[in-house]
Amino acid sequence: MQRKNLKTYKKGHQFFKSNDCPVCPVCEQERNPKECPFLLLSAPAIRALENKAFKTLKQLSKYIEDEILSLHGMGLSALPILRKTLSSEQLSFKKN
Repeated sequence: MQRKNLKTYKKGHQFFKSNDCPVCPVCEQERNPKECPFLLLSAPAIRALENKAFKTLKQLSKYIEDEILSLHGMGLSALPILRKTLSSEQLSFKKN
């Protein structure tokens, strides 16, 4: 069993975590995911994009798939979802 450590997030929230993930569970619950164009992705994949300041599909279309896949939290299952989402807006990933 992993030992959980008390952590304090920069906004002052305190919580117990057993790993080094910097995500605050309190802040995560307060987020408004309806504003996110990446809603169909898993939470880690959404955070990976948000951590790199991706807010729109147009921003995402300026990168090749391998660059996006290299982000911490982004998995192979996210790529088909992102391709379809981009395609729905007549966009695609940048070609190699």
